[in-house]
Amino acid sequence: MSLSFTEENYLKTLLHLTVLTRTKSEVGTNEIASYLELKPATVNDMLKKLKEKQLVNYERYGKISLTESGKLAGMEIIRKHRLWETFLFKKLSFSWDEVHEVAEQLEHIQSTKLVDRLDAFLDFPKVDPHGDPIPNAQGEIEIFNYKTLNDLALGQQSQLMGVKDNTSSFLQYVNKLGLRIGEQIELVSREEYDDLLHIRVNQQDFTVSKKFAENILVS
Repeated sequence: MSLSFTEENYLKTLLHLTVLTRTKSEVGTNEIASYLELKPATVNDMLKKLKEKQLVNYERYGKISLTESGKLAGMEIIRKHRLWETFLFKKLSFSWDEVHEVAEQLEHIQSTKLVDRLDAFLDFPKVDPHGDPIPNAQGEIEIFNYKTLNDLALGQQSQLMGVKDNTSSFLQYVNKLGLRIGEQIELVSREEYDDLLHIRVNQQDFTVSKKFAENILVS
């Protein structure tokens, strides 16, 4: 089935709002519009097109969910995006704050053969450079139950497994602290007044905000 870039982006958005977060199985039009920063009327028009292609379950003013075909198509887009991010990071030495924007363009390549060979070339990676799980060719994905840095108890050590915020500014900030996927982090103390956290990474101490800690995923 041929899909436009916009249709693919809608499927990816629905996956992010439902399956990948595991918080709900269906969402409202306004939630999609807010996520995409679009008007609800614009979203409704696209949902009608996706319903005609049997990719979403949708009735005006009702909740929206992905059909099985929609989930599979969306997972393939996510798979391509995260494989390209991994390729750029591991093989072309892009930094993890640079790969997202380029992968946004590459994810729309339609060649299944190319993507399958890319997967094999990378030795079938399970996660991308940000720690996000990569779906397999069958559209299956393993969702990890990570905690955030903010959830750690004082004195507890844990391992950085991923990030919730993939924006360049946040990833550059993480780099500035010398944090990498797999690094050990210890929560040294927490300020009662404003919830600032004091953490230790590679024998160095840093002070970070609660917002920062809530976007760091740990094992």
